[in-house]
Amino acid sequence: MTELGSVAWPPAPIKTARLVLRASEGRDRAAFIELFASPEVGVYTGGPRPRDELERAVPEVPGRRPGLFVIELDGAMIGTIELNRRDAERRSQARPDAGEAELGYLFLPEAWGRGYAAEACAAALGWFADTLPGEPVVLCTQTANDRSMRLAAKLGFTEVQRFEEWGAEQWMGVWSPLTPPA
Repeated sequence: MTELGSVAWPPAPIKTARLVLRASEGRDRAAFIELFASPEVGVYTGGPRPRDELERAVPEVPGRRPGLFVIELDGAMIGTIELNRRDAERRSQARPDAGEAELGYLFLPEAWGRGYAAEACAAALGWFADTLPGEPVVLCTQTANDRSMRLAAKLGFTEVQRFEEWGAEQWMGVWSPLTPPA
C-alpha cells in the first residue's frame, strides 16, 4: 500500500456520537498487540501472530502512518481503520489510472456487534470524501466473512468483482461519494 499523497497527516481527531478517530499514540501499543494476536480477529486475516513476536516487533508508537486511524471508545483503543492507496499491481479498475484508495478495518472482538465499525467507517469515509472529493474507495473482504460483507453493504459499497486469493473467495466493492450539485 502507498500513502494518500498530499493529504496532511494526522488530521484533527474525528468525533462521532460514541467514538473518536485519531492518530496512534504510545498508549495504544497493548491494544495493537492484542488486535494482531487475537485468534478471532485473525480468522480472515491470515491468522493470529504470536504474542511474543509482537511484543518484540511492535514499536512504542504503533501504526503511526498516514491513512491509519485508531478508533477510541471511552479513552481506549477498540480498533483501527486504514485508508491507503492500492499498489498498481493490485488495481481494481475503480479508477482508470489505478491507485484507488482502499478501506481496511480491524476491531477487538469485545467491540463486535455494537455498530462501532459502521459508525467509525462512515466517519472515515466522510473525512475521505471531504479531503479527496469525488474519489472512489474500494473494500476487499472474504465472502465467508459475513460481518464484513454486511458492513460493506450498510456503508454503500457495491460489488465490483469476486476472485480467489489466499485460498479463499474474496469480494471487492466500490464506494463513491455523492457528487455535490453544481
